Parts: sequence; structure tokens; C-alpha cells
Amino acid sequence: MPYRLIFLIFIALLLSSCDNKTKAKPVKTILMNQKKVDYLKEVKPILDKRCVSCHSCYNSPCQSKFSSFEGVDRGGSKDLVYDATRLLATDATRLFIDAQNTQEWRKKDFYSLTDDLDPSTYQNDSIMMQLLSDKRDNPQIIGEYDPEHDTLICPKDQDEMDKYLRKKPNHGMPYGFPALKRKEFETINQWLLQGAKGPTVQQQNKITSPSKQTSIEIGKWETFFNAPDAKHAMTARYLYEHYFLAHINFKSSPKEFYELVRSTTPSPQPIEVIPTLRPFDDPGTEKFYYRFRRIHSTIVHKTHMVVEFDDTELARTKKLFITPKWHQKPHRVGYESKLSANPFVAFAQIPVQSRYQFLLNHNHYIVMTFIRGPVCRGQMALNVIHDHFWVMFQDPQYDLSVKKPNFLQEQSDNLRMPIESSMLSVWQTFSDAYRNKYRDYFKAKQELYDKTYPQGLGLEGIWKGNKAEDAPLLTIYRHFDSASVHRGVIGELPRTMWVIDYPQLERIYYSLVAGYDVYGNISHQTNVRRYMDFLRMEGEANFLSYLPKKYRLPLFKSWYIGDKKIEEKTDHLLDRGTKISYRTPYPKGEFIEKVVKKHILKSTGIAFDSTNYYKEGEHPPRMPKTFRTYKDFEQGARSLTAAGMGFVKYITDYGANLFHLRIILPKGENRVSTLVINRWHDNVNSLFGEESRLNSSKDTIDIIKGSVGSYPNLFAIVHYKDLPDFFHLIANFDGSEPYLEKIEKYFISRADPKFWETFDWFQAHFEHADPLGAGLYDLNRYYRKSW
Repeated sequence: MPYRLIFLIFIALLLSSCDNKTKAKPVKTILMNQKKVDYLKEVKPILDKRCVSCHSCYNSPCQSKFSSFEGVDRGGSKDLVYDATRLLATDATRLFIDAQNTQEWRKKDFYSLTDDLDPSTYQNDSIMMQLLSDKRDNPQIIGEYDPEHDTLICPKDQDEMDKYLRKKPNHGMPYGFPALKRKEFETINQWLLQGAKGPTVQQQNKITSPSKQTSIEIGKWETFFNAPDAKHAMTARYLYEHYFLAHINFKSSPKEFYELVRSTTPSPQPIEVIPTLRPFDDPGTEKFYYRFRRIHSTIVHKTHMVVEFDDTELARTKKLFITPKWHQKPHRVGYESKLSANPFVAFAQIPVQSRYQFLLNHNHYIVMTFIRGPVCRGQMALNVIHDHFWVMFQDPQYDLSVKKPNFLQEQSDNLRMPIESSMLSVWQTFSDAYRNKYRDYFKAKQELYDKTYPQGLGLEGIWKGNKAEDAPLLTIYRHFDSASVHRGVIGELPRTMWVIDYPQLERIYYSLVAGYDVYGNISHQTNVRRYMDFLRMEGEANFLSYLPKKYRLPLFKSWYIGDKKIEEKTDHLLDRGTKISYRTPYPKGEFIEKVVKKHILKSTGIAFDSTNYYKEGEHPPRMPKTFRTYKDFEQGARSLTAAGMGFVKYITDYGANLFHLRIILPKGENRVSTLVINRWHDNVNSLFGEESRLNSSKDTIDIIKGSVGSYPNLFAIVHYKDLPDFFHLIANFDGSEPYLEKIEKYFISRADPKFWETFDWFQAHFEHADPLGAGLYDLNRYYRKSW
């Protein structure tokens, strides 16, 4: 070799060694074969199983949503949806609404994740492939992974890709989980090399068009929604504002789900969605149409809120809204912002009885929207509630807003909510304007109830449902930064309960769902959070009104430990009495026993939870020393519900509050339960300092049959013979090495080579157990520490 060539090679190597920036390794490309990869049949199933569990909602890292081809094609963004410091409202970026094609998304600064960054090579160097390849080449899962709180770089070009790989080693995709299998990797790679094409026109038409039978059902409902008279128009407007997040299922086609939208075009023309920020915003055109658009994205549980439509429901809707005489002659109402943001003004002409009964008929769905709606990241809606409580509803016959509808009109200004704008002045962030209005309304309400019911109400004041499938009692679990709602009374006796009346239910819905803007500024979001404090207290006060006067204030104070203003209160909160006779010093427990056993059980079948519930004043049994009979195992499970388990504090330190447990039974069958941790808060009356109000020595565990929650924090697999050892781990964990080994034995680490196999099993079990309500779990909050 000539000396000149050797010298040049030496100089080139020397210069390259001076570059301290680590470049991404070239993607090891598998040669493209001639077979065309079908997106729907081959690619989408892989994305669904391995990507959508983190990339499907507002909390998707880099706003990359893989639940549909449109989301994959849209790509990623550096803008944050959840930004607690945002001084100005930002533009909305809702898939299928705020832009309709790739070019429009690029104008909103979204960038491709599938385009080749270096077309000069025979390989695909897209962001997606580089991240998948990095995980394949560096599969170790080391340390902690917390995608919702980790600093995200969101690379959009090769320089940023190099920076990401340099700063975050062992952080390829799937993020913090095992790599794709070889066949999965090859399929994605071939698809990218072939241009990352989506469904064919025929395939797209098939997945977005309703089936023949559903088309008939849609025709009935669209005829009802779009009837030209004012009575139907205002009914449709009210229903739309409450159904806009629903996944509507026409019972004739159980696997199809639809969303109700406003369109500039009538059927059968293609739907042209009117992209308003909120459902009560001005559509911008006098003539528009309510349409049903088929959902073809992957169904994810955290946003899956099902409402079933059929002829019976249509008839019931007509009976509620069209048959009765209205408070005023039916007339159309405009969309002026302050008017439309106040449902007590906008819908004043519709009988309050109709509105409230509609909400009661769908109360499970309505409450679910508080939890799975726009605030799907959780904290804004959730750090205002305790970890576990039961909810009842005021019977319409004893709700004075129903009996005296003029009261709502007189109080309409005091019932205004901080949803009139997404862009409140920063100076209004901690304004007392809405607080003062709420105070005036609450005072007027209590005076009205005291005057009308001076002796208070008895059990007749609690709605017991109109039919067997109604949900007059709901259980709400907060899983720290997510939550779930369930029909019935589940779990232990909670610290607090709510009784919700019509004005409160409507305001919670409009504050947290219809009027809440995740793209709004800090002032809007903070005011909504503070307003929820008042709504929570009102629900608690409604509950306390059924208890003897002398117990009301002490119990109320027990929910607000450390809140000086409340600790210094001396009044009894409410003047009226109660018609319920109490015989024990435990009125809270005695009240709910009466409600369930004497008032609701017979009509709905709702009963107490046999594993977790104890009467007030009772305590869980001790852990059995031996396990020989079924009763021993049952007692062991019940003993775990006692407060102060060492395991709870250890596990919640890493953000885990919800564990899905698979128990393998003697004949190979399986039972799935969920361990729900109820974290103790001294009070939940402040935006700030939540950690200082936690007390792990008072945390408890509820063991619930089946799957609970959208965000499993840990999976566990236990053979029935190992249950005594598993119970011992939960009850006696002290952080020592033997106990840490037990955790590794039963719980599935995110680094476990069989993690995906375990995830697939739990997902399949969920879908089999609840085919209508199930959706894909979200793994963004899986136990962040690997082992």
C-alpha cells in the first residue's frame, strides 16, 4: 500500500477520533424481499401489542399516537400537551379533529417518525427504526423508566437522534421494556423500507364504514338528532354536550364503536367535522348536522367510555325530553361564550327533571368521564379527591333544584364556572371570584333546604334506582395519578362519602369534562382545580346532612387534618336535622348499612364486598398461622386489608398503586384479582404539598375480583400453593434481602424476558372477561424500577 494512502487513512482516523459526538450506529438492514407488507394485517397488530400501550392519548410521549395509521403518519411533536406552567393557551392538536392530512400536521410542527433520514442508503434510517434498532442492539433495561416524567428530547432529525442515543443509553423502543421479537422487528423494517404505506382505499373504507345493520340504527338516531324543530334541536344540543366523549355502541353490532360529532355535511355525504375546542363552543355556522363517525383507532381502556344505543334507549330519550311540557316555549339559544358555558342558562327551558334523570340513567358513564376524559394524565382532576369513597345521588323527588326550578334561574350567575375561557388572565390564577359566587350559592341552597326540610330527610332522599341495572351507588378509587369508577359498594368502609344532587353533578361534568381544556393556560386549569375543592365539599356536606348534628363537624374535620381554617370551625355546618334514627356511635357506618340493606339491595342487588368490607368499629382478622382450608385462605386475604403494611410503603415509593394478580388454581384454571392501594391523605384541600399530607402507616389494600383500572403498575403471578408465602410477603415486608427476593419471585419486572408474554395474557383475559368494556391497558405508569 502506498505510503501516501496510509498517511491519508491515518489522518482520517485521527480526525474522526477528535469528534466527541457519538453518532448513531447504522441500522443493520435486513434485505428487502419482494413480499408487500400489509399494514392492517401485519404491522398494526405489532403496533397495537407493543407500542399503543404507551402511545395513544394526550399523555403519549412526543404526542406520537400509534393507535391508527393517521396517528403514525402524523408523527411526533416537541410541544407538551400537559404543561402546568403554560402562561398562554396553545393550539389544540387532537387527531382527526384539528388537522386532516399530513401536510396540515406538518404546518403544526409535527415531524415524521417513519421517513428515512438518509435516503442515499439502502436501509431505513427513520426515527422509528433507529429507536427499535437501538433497543435490539442494547436490550439491557437498567435503572428507572418513567416516560410521563422523564425529560423527553423527541428527536426530529439525525443530529437530535444522535444526541438522544448519547444522552439516554438503553432507552430505545419499546421504552423501558423488552425488545421486539425478531419476526416483529423484520416486519416493521420491511414495511418502513417499502415506504410505510397505510391501508388501501378498500381497507380504509371497510374499517371506517358502518355495517349494514348499524347503518339502519344510525339512520334512526340521526333523524332524531337532526329534526328541525326547536325542541329536538335543543335536546340534541344537550345530549351532544354530554355524549361527545362517548364510545357509542349500537347493540346490533357489538364490536363497532362510534363517536357523535357535529358536521357541516348531512348524511350520506362524508363527514366534515366542525373542530370546536369544546362541545358548547359556537359551531360557526347556522346549519350543521349531528353525525355518527365510526372509531377505527385501537380501543384503549383509558378513553373507552361505552354508551349503548338501541330502540329502547331512543324511546326513553324521547320520553324524557320530547314528551314533557317544557319550562318555556321551546326555542333555539345562541352560543355566546358565557351563556353556553353555563348549562343552567343555556338549557333553562328543558325540564330540570328531564336533565337530572338523564344524568342518573347514565351516571356511571357521566362519572367515568371525570376520570377518563380530557384529564387523562390524572393529577389535575385527582389530587382533589381521596383515594377511595362511595357516591350516592339525591332522589329527584327530594332534590329542590328539581322541585323548585326557579331556584336555579335565580342562582344562575352564582352557578357560573371557570370554563368560560381557556385563557383566563394570569392575575386571575388565584382569584376568589368563582369561590365567592359558589359560597353565595351554597348559602342560598342550605337556607332553602333548611326551610323546606327543617327535620331533614330520611332514606327516601337517596335515589335507589328505577330498574335493576341502575347504579345508585358508585365506588371511586383514585390510583394516585389515575382513577376508576365501579358500580356498587366495593372495598373497605371509606373515610368519606358523597351525596350528589343535580346542580353538583352538572357542574362537575362541565368543569372537568365539557369545559376543561388541556391546552388551556395555567390560570384556567388552576381555577378548575380550585373549583373542584368546593364541589367535593358540597358532596360531603350533602352526605353529612343525613347524619346527626353532633357528629357532622367532627367527621368533617377528620377529612381535613392540618387545614387550619377547617380545624378552627365551631358550627355544625348545617342547621336542619335528619329523619334517620341512629342506635350506635358509628353513624357513618350505620347510615350506609341502612342505605344498602334496607333501601337499595332489593331493587338493584348491590351488596357489600365480602372480602374488604367491615362494619365501622370492626377490624380485619389476623393472618392465619396455617393454611389448610378455603376459609384460611379467605381469612388470609381479609387480613391483608389492615392498615400499615410495610410492602405498601416500599411499592408506592416507586409510583405503584395498582397490581394485577393472576392466581393459578389447582386444575390449571386462573383467577384474576387486583390489589388496590388506598393511600391516606390528611386532606386533599390544596394544589401543593401533597407528599407532606400522605401517611403510609395508614395506607390500606383492597383486593378486588377482576381487573381494575387502566394503568396496571405491576403484574404478579402466584400459584395457589404459594399464596401463604405471598400473603406473608405483603403482610410482613421489611425491605430485607429475603423479602426483595420474594418480590422478584412473584412480581413481573419491566426487564423480565417474559414481560410481553405476561402482558398479553392479562390483556387477553381482560378482553374475554369484558368484551364490551375492555380496551388496551396503558403501560406508561408501570413500576418504574427494573430488576
